[in-house]
Amino acid sequence: MSKVYFTEEISSEALQKIYHALQVELKGKVAVKLSTGEPGGHNFLKPQMIKALVQEVNGTIVECNTAYGGKRCNSKDHWKVMHDHGFMDIAPCDIMDEEGEIALPVNGGRHLKENLVGAHLKNYNSILMLSHFKGHLMGGFGGALKNMSIGIASSNGKANIHGAGDPSKIWSANQDDFLESMAEACKSVIDYMGAENIVYINVANRLSVDCDCDSNPKEPEMADIGIFASTDPVAIDQACVDAVYNSPDPGKAALIERMESRHGIHTVETAAELGLGSRQYEIIKI
Repeated sequence: MSKVYFTEEISSEALQKIYHALQVELKGKVAVKLSTGEPGGHNFLKPQMIKALVQEVNGTIVECNTAYGGKRCNSKDHWKVMHDHGFMDIAPCDIMDEEGEIALPVNGGRHLKENLVGAHLKNYNSILMLSHFKGHLMGGFGGALKNMSIGIASSNGKANIHGAGDPSKIWSANQDDFLESMAEACKSVIDYMGAENIVYINVANRLSVDCDCDSNPKEPEMADIGIFASTDPVAIDQACVDAVYNSPDPGKAALIERMESRHGIHTVETAAELGLGSRQYEIIKI
């Protein structure tokens, strides 16, 4: 049974405290993977909240370009977004697929033989997967697993995952095949980096049904929940989903509908089947 640490406090201090609770020291050059947020959106993790933790681990904020139109589909515009949203003020930043991509093998995948990720991933020794947990138009929800799969994939890699191995089907692939492909992409990243070199923090605030990739996301209908942390990406996402269901807030209905209508939990199910973690967990409040 995996350990998932939890605090209701959402602050810069709470982020540092929950990271310390993991008792894991990220070694070497540390990538901090987060969403820089599509312009127009305002739910992404704010630089001032994450600044102390990012600087504590001496991290570099990393992203890859998107596979859809918008202000982050090419490096020139994406750099402007990173600057405008304040991330370049708090830490070094890196668009990992700015100089191309590398193919990570997917062992045991049904859909993907390889996962195309930003070439700069090879420059890092460990990753802090710093995710904003919220809904998602296609995935049902976005947390650690989505941040590790779609987030680390290059622009071409994103199309490959969405299309379940066929980029031409980026918006038309079978839904479960797409969700399974996200889990398979996660496995390639964990195999490449080493499970011991990745930690996961999910901030469950601003719980919109829409992703931070949306330039006009719906306003949240439920209250913030808190911060979760684990060394197990399956357990942390399962814990966040369970926390939404268990919330006393009637506003949770919209987010639950979004998750269920997209069969979002299937990504977690598949990741568990691939051996990436356990859906059984113990919540440790800090």
